[in-house]
Amino acid sequence: MLYNAYEMQRSVLAGASAFADFSAGLLQNPLYPFAYFGGSNVLGSALEVFAHASAPRGKPTFGLDTTTVDGSEVAVTEEIVLRKPFGQLKHFVREGVTSGPKLLIVAPMSGHYATLLRGTVERMLQVADVYVTDWRDAKQVPLTDGAFDLDDYVDYLIEFLEHIGPGTHMLAVCQPSVPCYAAACVMSADKNPARPSTLTMMGGPIDTREAPTAVNTLATERPHSWFENNVIATIPANYPGAGRRVYPGFLQLAGFMTMNLGNHMMSHYELYKHLVEGDGESADATKNFYEEYRSVCDMTAEFYLQTIDVVFQDHALPKGTMLHRGRIVDPAAITDIGILAIEGERDDISGLGQTKAALDIATSLPAEHKRYYMAEGVGHYGIFNGSKWRTKIAPVVEEWMAAHGG
Repeated sequence: MLYNAYEMQRSVLAGASAFADFSAGLLQNPLYPFAYFGGSNVLGSALEVFAHASAPRGKPTFGLDTTTVDGSEVAVTEEIVLRKPFGQLKHFVREGVTSGPKLLIVAPMSGHYATLLRGTVERMLQVADVYVTDWRDAKQVPLTDGAFDLDDYVDYLIEFLEHIGPGTHMLAVCQPSVPCYAAACVMSADKNPARPSTLTMMGGPIDTREAPTAVNTLATERPHSWFENNVIATIPANYPGAGRRVYPGFLQLAGFMTMNLGNHMMSHYELYKHLVEGDGESADATKNFYEEYRSVCDMTAEFYLQTIDVVFQDHALPKGTMLHRGRIVDPAAITDIGILAIEGERDDISGLGQTKAALDIATSLPAEHKRYYMAEGVGHYGIFNGSKWRTKIAPVVEEWMAAHGG
């Protein structure tokens, strides 16, 4: 019922968006006589903001065709090197470049596509041979492909690392920090030669008891049954995944938008002012951000509910009670993986100390294999995108990889 209601609303807004976009273009067209009447530019700008906010969106593209390596521009092509039902391993091939460490960037499975990390990938392409986990929208996966939960997520990461081969570095952004850490534990316990040389976690919920945020509070103040009964929906018949139970991406987006509603309203007001003033560059920057931010996908119900239980309510990893396929996930099994924990001073998603906890629970790991970095003045999104990521944080990741295996 919930999903059907959303689909109906989306259809109505899609039509309204198309009409508003057409009207805005007409009012702002210098060949249109009424464009010179008072208020036409103001009305056209308002319609353009509405059209952009209500337009339907699909999966974005990375669009990274070139990069700069050692001062020279080189072509970049994308290759899918391993396909799985719920995700694929994407490789960014730098033409003629064979140097640089292998790096697996693990994108969040939290309602957005892997392209949310476009800035992360773009920066690391300059120094590394980059792979990324390209997760699929659950509504596009037929029921015949089975289920996908947190255990499956860990299995995917292990298989991806084995495919890339020994000596690979792994970088987790936010949500995947826990499954990445679990994969490192399992692979270390098994003496798997493909275990990562380093594991960098940025703004990850390793121990959400530390400096809990609004996101953590929401996940802990209600029982498991509330989430199952109130935020889980069934995919309607017009999608390949019809009948699959999911946590819809549109609910995740609504939650994040509501949490920072004032900031988002101001952003759209600023967009409106830029359009009225004819500041196309500033307007485009805001539009590009929201194009990505509003492109959402669904998560399987079993993955979402298990994550709520294991990560946010039971705190299983830091307590030493997390299981993977019935086995204890033991942080003490990690003895030779360089662990780098990065946090943003102003992170309102993963509070200060939540990612740093990964260093404390790795009790068998020598001190020289641990490092903590707190990015001053940086919020959650700024940890992996933007100027501070490019100039302050990425160099720390580079140095860490170079010091532990290349």
